Amino acid sequence: MADPDPAQPAVATASSPWAALRIEAFRALWLASLISNVGTWMQSAGAAWMMTSLSTSPVLVALMQTASSLPFFLLALPGGALADIVDRRRVLLATQAWMAVSAGVLGVLALYDMVDAWSLLGLTFLLGVGAALSAPAFQAIIPELVPRSELGGAIALGGVSMNVARAVGPALGGLLVAAHHPGLVFLINAASFLAVILVTLMIRPVARETTLPPERVIGAMIAGARFTRHSQGMRDVLVHSAAFVFAGSALWALLPQVARHDLGLGGVGYGLLLGCLGIGAIAGALLLPRLGRRLGSDRTLAVATIAFAAAVALLGLAHNLPIIAVAMVGGGVAWMVGMSILSVAAQQAAPAWVRARALALSLLVIQGSLALGSLAAGALATRVGTSEALAAFGVAMTGGVLLTRRRRLHGLADLDLTPSQARPAPSLPAHIDPEEVPVLVTVEYEIAPHDAAAFIAAAAALEPIRRRDGAIDWALYRDSERETRFVETFFVPSWLEHMRQHERITVADRLVEGRVRAFQRRGTPLVTHLVGTRP
Repeated sequence: MADPDPAQPAVATASSPWAALRIEAFRALWLASLISNVGTWMQSAGAAWMMTSLSTSPVLVALMQTASSLPFFLLALPGGALADIVDRRRVLLATQAWMAVSAGVLGVLALYDMVDAWSLLGLTFLLGVGAALSAPAFQAIIPELVPRSELGGAIALGGVSMNVARAVGPALGGLLVAAHHPGLVFLINAASFLAVILVTLMIRPVARETTLPPERVIGAMIAGARFTRHSQGMRDVLVHSAAFVFAGSALWALLPQVARHDLGLGGVGYGLLLGCLGIGAIAGALLLPRLGRRLGSDRTLAVATIAFAAAVALLGLAHNLPIIAVAMVGGGVAWMVGMSILSVAAQQAAPAWVRARALALSLLVIQGSLALGSLAAGALATRVGTSEALAAFGVAMTGGVLLTRRRRLHGLADLDLTPSQARPAPSLPAHIDPEEVPVLVTVEYEIAPHDAAAFIAAAAALEPIRRRDGAIDWALYRDSERETRFVETFFVPSWLEHMRQHERITVADRLVEGRVRAFQRRGTPLVTHLVGTRP
């Protein structure tokens, strides 16, 4: 095997994709999530079939998908904020219990023939609410269970779980609906959530070292959005995710059309093509560690993007079932590898204090790109034809590699985002309310004239750090009368938020500060805190 390019550090994957399963807590949670995912896909099949028997309206049938996905757009970010400010285990327990009750109520009502189209939509929406609030907490808890070196394998195994469930769940759901009743499927799904609840109860909580009061949900959401806006790494992840998923959504949107109308397949043939995608996804999980070590994050993502683009184009251009089946296996490999790299990068770009919020925004971008891309693919297929639309999206996906080539992911694995408590926060007089008083922080530097240009360039890297950790304004000034004196200023809306800034500083941030302070001529920079006053 060739040595990896030193400019392209390897993806954070273990030597074996199954290595994470050796960790008892992760293995238990993975098995429980597999059971729950199978139940969810069984529920989807049973609910869709039940709606067709309750109503012949295409609008109501289509609203089933809306009822499942709309809560995600409404509640994913609040769910991420909640998972960052309270114990993530409690969020998982509450949401899994919510979904178990919702599915159980639907199952009981269905068994007694007390479900109409609107109650089915309503309870499906309630299940979606639980899924939206649960997803960020579930993803954010994974790094607490596995070491950093095995994070990539753990995330790939999550994809394997989803693909196995996607292949098995609808088939089991269809068989049970045909042999018994949709209500039985709903009750089995309700029971499947109990597996996650039991495992979550066994996970040890992670202690959070803070003496500060927890953030409020609205403030936490604003802080999460602010972090993402000023984090170059997180922005790069979101751009890559949008480019990959938007163009790739054409395959998922138009595969049923190709299967039924171009290839003349029935439900069994369509299931075969989905099975090929699932087989490819499992193979992708096996290949990911080797590809990561050989190529690094950026090149592996580029290869996966081009490979999936080829699968999209072949789906439209080839009219031979064996060729398309092979293309779907390759597409499954590429989709698994690409999505795993993007998920790992999102985990690596966010420190623990904002991880669930950052992951929620990443999931929002992925879901939004999938929805918009599917809509665009369907509209284009209606206008020019399915084959032409798929070919166009394949070309667009390849073009996305060129458009995103300057947004690199390879440095994220090297960031040390563990908290650094090297400098304690200052104290505030007891009579001042820390939640009400704003604070202006000034840092005075004494810089030699010949170092001024290099200092200014280094100090510019402080701005995104200050802003993503809580500041709403930042500037660097030079004394007009003494050219060696520079003053950095940043404004924080409350003293409490500034206290949180001290807790949010990471080891990587300290390295940046160290490079800036190295220009100080003598002593240390003078830091001053000016609190707001009112008449």
